[in-house]
Amino acid sequence: MKAKQEAFPLHIKISFKKLFDHYRNVLDTGSKFGKDRARAVLKLEEEFPVLSEGFDDESDLQAYAEQIDFLLADIFNEALTLNEIKVATTPFQTMVFKATQRYKNILKQAGKEFTPELVNFDEKYFYIMGCSIILNAYYGYKIDFKRPFYYNIPDAGGTVRNYRVMYNGDFMDVEKTDKAVEITQEDVDELMENFENIEIWKEKFPEEGWIFKGFVIANLFDVTTDVSISDFKSHLLRHESETGDLGRDMESIFRTIFNLKDLKMGFSDFNEEDGTFERLLYKNVNSYILDDKNSEVCTDALCDASFYTLFKKHELYCVTNTEKYHKLYPKNVLYKKLLEQNIKSALFAAIVDEGKVLGVLELVSPTENGLNTINANKLKDVMPFLIDSVVRSKEQAENELELVIQEECTSIHSSVHWKFKKEAKRYLSSLAKGEPSYFREIVFNDVYPLYGQIDVKGSSTARNEATKKDLVLQLKHVQKIIHKIHAIENLPIYEHIAFRINQYLEDLKEELQVDSERQVLTFLRKEIIPLFTHLSKKSETLKLLIQKYQDLVDTATGLIYKHRKDYDDSVMLINKRMASILDKKQIEAQQMYPHYFERFKTDGVEHNLYIGEAITKTKSFNKVYLYNLRLWQLQVMCEMENNYYKLKERLPVAMSVASMILSFNSPLSLRFRMDEKRFDVDGTYNARYEVVKKRVDKAFIKGTEERITQAGKITIVYSQKEDEEEYLKYISFLQHQKQLDTDVEILELEDLQGVTGLKALRVSVLYVNETSDHQKEYYTYDDLMSQINS
Repeated sequence: MKAKQEAFPLHIKISFKKLFDHYRNVLDTGSKFGKDRARAVLKLEEEFPVLSEGFDDESDLQAYAEQIDFLLADIFNEALTLNEIKVATTPFQTMVFKATQRYKNILKQAGKEFTPELVNFDEKYFYIMGCSIILNAYYGYKIDFKRPFYYNIPDAGGTVRNYRVMYNGDFMDVEKTDKAVEITQEDVDELMENFENIEIWKEKFPEEGWIFKGFVIANLFDVTTDVSISDFKSHLLRHESETGDLGRDMESIFRTIFNLKDLKMGFSDFNEEDGTFERLLYKNVNSYILDDKNSEVCTDALCDASFYTLFKKHELYCVTNTEKYHKLYPKNVLYKKLLEQNIKSALFAAIVDEGKVLGVLELVSPTENGLNTINANKLKDVMPFLIDSVVRSKEQAENELELVIQEECTSIHSSVHWKFKKEAKRYLSSLAKGEPSYFREIVFNDVYPLYGQIDVKGSSTARNEATKKDLVLQLKHVQKIIHKIHAIENLPIYEHIAFRINQYLEDLKEELQVDSERQVLTFLRKEIIPLFTHLSKKSETLKLLIQKYQDLVDTATGLIYKHRKDYDDSVMLINKRMASILDKKQIEAQQMYPHYFERFKTDGVEHNLYIGEAITKTKSFNKVYLYNLRLWQLQVMCEMENNYYKLKERLPVAMSVASMILSFNSPLSLRFRMDEKRFDVDGTYNARYEVVKKRVDKAFIKGTEERITQAGKITIVYSQKEDEEEYLKYISFLQHQKQLDTDVEILELEDLQGVTGLKALRVSVLYVNETSDHQKEYYTYDDLMSQINS
């Protein structure tokens, strides 16, 4: 009989000698009945000596089948044949020649084409396990090669059942042949260091160099629930580290645990602050409580009984027959909702940690009584692991929210994160050694800067105008009330207050002064508010009039916040749209070549880019990536301009923007300032770059009173002739793409403090309009303004 695999260190011979030896001992020590059985067995040995000597021909199994059945009768008790899962076989079940009826029934349910194979048991491992038999049985080395062996066998319903195999080797022996190599302690030491090297094992144990003589008994145990619980834990951990498909994986495991092939799993995340169920924690898991909704107040989503059981008692809530309960309680929202989803039975379990409900696990089935109060107890074995997983997932979700907040406020860009990590490792390593240490400043030398901004034109004037309008609006409201009060109570003091209000209104017709807002606010707080408080108590008419006024006033500032809100909302909408475009495009730019990026929202959006070898870590930088980033920046500015003028018509306050790019030809050093938690250029020479950044957009064209930045145009500021030539090429390319107009200007700038010799290129943006027949029309800024204003 050949083993299943082509190569094996043992030549297998089926022999019952050890079993005969057992019965010889029974003759001396056994009971009367045992001795009678022993004599009958040993008589079989005399009649068929080959059963003791052993045979390796498979046909002999058929020839001696009746005798073998008699020999194994004590081991395979007929009374237990429907209960035990047991087989008589050769090592690792290469051939089964005796089995209980239950084992046969299990294989029959699996199907004719199914062949049982040990899980994770390849040819190499099969060979090494054969060697382990020799080392233990012949040489007596106490080497632990054992690991759990499993079969995965489908049942009649298609559910895969897990069976663990336990081997009994009492009836086997190992004999040496001439082909065998003597094994020394040195050989064993070498083998212990080379478990995975199959060639060394084959050298020490040549193929069929030893004889296996006997048989083994294999007992199988159904451990499906244990394996499912283990898989349950593994899938939870894998989901937390890899964000796998939790819903599909867990659903399969629950089906095995409950032995229901149509079972489905859902989960409803509980938001304690709002008292709602949500679909946030596990986005790929369905929710049968919410059905097609994204969120719902939990008291509305559940019935009174289920809410009380889950949220107050923290117990399982089971619906065994949805149709039955719906007929009894037709107004019950939960039963109605389940029936609409063809759910005939359901089990809901609150996920509770430290007395707080985190969410609800939902198990549902289209089968009546498929889920019931009896099999519901199976959940008790997995709930602790599920609770731990939900707690960790909740914490992870909270951390992700914090990261978003940090992203909006302050963060370390991913392109430079590696250097901070490297320094942190150095710092912690020094501390671990007991050495005095500090977190050193992070510096990137020889990086090229790019700066750009899209700025709201005349933002200060616009805000002052909005402030004036709000002050005038508020004073006129007060004036109206004072006139009505004066009509009711003809007192000279009211005339005096009206006179002072007129003075403030006259002052506001002129340009808004620095302290105008403060003077009006002081007047309102010290004189008007106390007066209105007093008058509200005197007359119901006056009380209603004053209440209407107070409804218009912002409680925090004491001022009307209408026109300024329109202004602030407009700036916010501009910033949000421009930042969104920049962030989206930046992701694409990082794919081209990694670089540092940061942006700021003021009255517009500014951005800094830094590119160079020091930032990318790897030695791959070439100036072509700098040129590419400059062209990308110019293209993005064109897109931001176009998007702004699509937004312009919807703004509460009409505004214009102007775009500018600053080109700095020389590399500089970038230093992370720990005290301010931000990057800044380093050194005196590099500070020149910062001076230009802060002042150049307010600079005038040399010899004129005209600002260098203008609405509808992109201005590129530079100092070197080579920069001019480079950007003229980019402008020509974008003119060809109909993103820029043909009116290129080359201008000189007035001198800034400590900075001279700056020049600028200025060119108009072409604004694109998609016509009804999908043809594109292109506008200059003046054309666009005419169209919008008309």
